[in-house]
Amino acid sequence: MSDQAKNPADGPPVENLGPEEVKAGLDAGTLLLIDVREPKETDLERIPGSVLAPLSTFDPLSLPDPEGRRVVFSCRSGNRSVKSSHLAQAAGLSYDAHLAGGILAWKAAGFPTETG
Repeated sequence: MSDQAKNPADGPPVENLGPEEVKAGLDAGTLLLIDVREPKETDLERIPGSVLAPLSTFDPLSLPDPEGRRVVFSCRSGNRSVKSSHLAQAAGLSYDAHLAGGILAWKAAGFPTETG
């Protein structure tokens, strides 16, 4: 499913990754998934292994060190994750990928979520 996000004119290119690609990267330990939804959303449901960095307080320079893993952003449907990638790239980081379709696509693919 890799391709470019729908509106590259709104910012730098962002690669669309499908749920299968993200799951494989998480399982292999080659991907760091950053969830930019708000705590009230992630308390209800999140992708196992994701790290919370809400867009409302998003600071790309405060993101955890990916330790060699590829950083991929996620949200509910894919809009906020593209915005967070644009913000990270504007800060000089090479974080140019997101989970296309967000957690909704993740769940539609049949992958597990966790609560709490």
